[in-house]
Amino acid sequence: MSRRQKGRSGTVVDTTQIDVYKEWLGIPEGPRPPDHYTLLRLVRFEDDVQRIRDHYKKLNAHVRKYATGQYSIQSQELLNELAKAMLCLTDAERKREYDESLGREFEEEKSVVGRPLLQNWLVEQGRITKEQQKELEHFAKARGLSMRDAAVQMKLVDPETAAQALAVELGYSYIDLSETYPDDSVLDRVSRVLVKRNTFLPLFEDEDCLLIACVDQPSAELEEELRMIFGLPVRPVIAAPRAINQAIAKYYAPGVRDEATQPAQPASSAATPKRAKEKPRKRR
Repeated sequence: MSRRQKGRSGTVVDTTQIDVYKEWLGIPEGPRPPDHYTLLRLVRFEDDVQRIRDHYKKLNAHVRKYATGQYSIQSQELLNELAKAMLCLTDAERKREYDESLGREFEEEKSVVGRPLLQNWLVEQGRITKEQQKELEHFAKARGLSMRDAAVQMKLVDPETAAQALAVELGYSYIDLSETYPDDSVLDRVSRVLVKRNTFLPLFEDEDCLLIACVDQPSAELEEELRMIFGLPVRPVIAAPRAINQAIAKYYAPGVRDEATQPAQPASSAATPKRAKEKPRKRR
């Protein structure tokens, strides 16, 4: 058996010297690599988003302890795999598809209903009161602000909570960029000019999509440009604006990496992208 194995998410974990799943995560011997639920030490088909994030955060902190030792490469690869698993299981659309691939059967198709608006979710979660919701809506309308920016300016919630609420409204995952290390090979293919102009951070290639961290719904033009580069459709995840700007400053600081030129692939490559299931664009 090869000592380098490819995970469901596409991440290759080097097991030449150690079974990181068993030694670091306490996963008993069995299928390698494990499925997302086993990897995150969750009950199969867990639906509680907060529990999924909590497990990810705990395991992420544990694996990062090995980031500077002899297993630094394995640590980084496993961190990427954990992040991809968490982002899949906290994205309702992608999770359903993944669960079905594992044999989960849904009793019936739920009726299509609108996702909660940002301000409604904040009320549901007990972050603001109904009265504060009315004040928020009036404040945002009077100043031409988004609900997210208005909630932060009014100091009703912090930027991270506002970003989580926006992610729920848009139907995407939320990511804390302080806990995540993007894939260098992905960062290298996107220019500093492009990320700064559009305020986003490329994260990972994950099977049939490119994951990018954004402050809001990305434009159709950006999605098309990234599709030309990677040959994959884009799947956004939401992060706080300040976190994205800090990450751009960190990962795209002058001299950190060679400047990519767009498009990064020849036209012939862009014309024949990897086969991937097309995702309908989300509309607010």
